[in-house]
Amino acid sequence: MPFRLTPRDSAFYEMFTEAGRNVAEAADLIAGLMEPYSNREAIAKDLREKEQTGDTVTHRILRQLNTSFVTPFDREDIYRLAAALDDVVDAIEAAADFVVLSGLGRLPLLMGDQIALLRRSAGETAEAMSRLSTLRDLEPYWIEVNRLENEADRVYRKLLTKLFSGDYEALETLKLREVADQLEEAADGLEHVAHAVETIAVKES
Repeated sequence: MPFRLTPRDSAFYEMFTEAGRNVAEAADLIAGLMEPYSNREAIAKDLREKEQTGDTVTHRILRQLNTSFVTPFDREDIYRLAAALDDVVDAIEAAADFVVLSGLGRLPLLMGDQIALLRRSAGETAEAMSRLSTLRDLEPYWIEVNRLENEADRVYRKLLTKLFSGDYEALETLKLREVADQLEEAADGLEHVAHAVETIAVKES
């Protein structure tokens, strides 16, 4: 990493760590939807709070960005990373909210596979955010998240095939498709986070 004579605002590291932790907690919460006797309304409520927490952290990052003379990374990369983290929580919250509002019953097992991959990727992301200050050994992180996203794509395609196989009524198919799409969007969002980190690491190396 190049030597810098100018001090850089380190507050961003703490906020990105907080945002990464919030992403992982949101992914853990939505896993509860797969449990037969879970309180889905309570899960959706908790996820709304996580979404609000994510918005708050994002706004803090942007305020810091607007008031800092020197930033640890390029400003556009900070904005891109903050927005990508926020988008992940938004998609997770939207999936849970739709499950409750639409009155869906038991979710397909393949949707559980989607969520399991999401949790793994979110965990990797949270751990990586805590190491942004050093940017050390991050390549395995973005490689693994890319791999998990590719696996999530395969699961998503299998789920769509199942939904349109005739085993579900038309309205239920549409409802489940909406949830599957939101979960896929969250997985894509985590890959966008990884790409943002990779860009930062390359620029700073």
